[in-house]
Amino acid sequence: MAYGHKTEHRLRQRAQVVSYAARGRSNARIARETGLQVETVRTWRDRFAGNRLPALSDRKRSGRPASFAPLQRAQVKALACQLPAECGTPLSRRSASELAREVIARAIVDTISASTVRRWLVQDAIKPWQHRS
Repeated sequence: MAYGHKTEHRLRQRAQVVSYAARGRSNARIARETGLQVETVRTWRDRFAGNRLPALSDRKRSGRPASFAPLQRAQVKALACQLPAECGTPLSRRSASELAREVIARAIVDTISASTVRRWLVQDAIKPWQHRS
């Protein structure tokens, strides 16, 4: 893990800290050899000593919970993939804002912005406004 070319740099550094520590090197020497701060070396050694290998991965970070369920996202994408004739809308009105209005009208979600719909569709390269008839 310490020398793999596809291993993330930060994980490789953490593995090196643990590897050097296993060889009996001091925190100051490990910090010099890896280019890390002594406090960082101490942190990773302590975390590894407490919980072994799983402790070297990143901890769960806090953040705002998701506003929409995965099912709701899938329903919006499925609606965007339907032919305009199936929805009863002309092709010229197949935009992100029109899809947002349709999603609200079908009670898939209470409220949603056109930019959110557009962002979800772009993530999966769905472009209903470029449909060829």
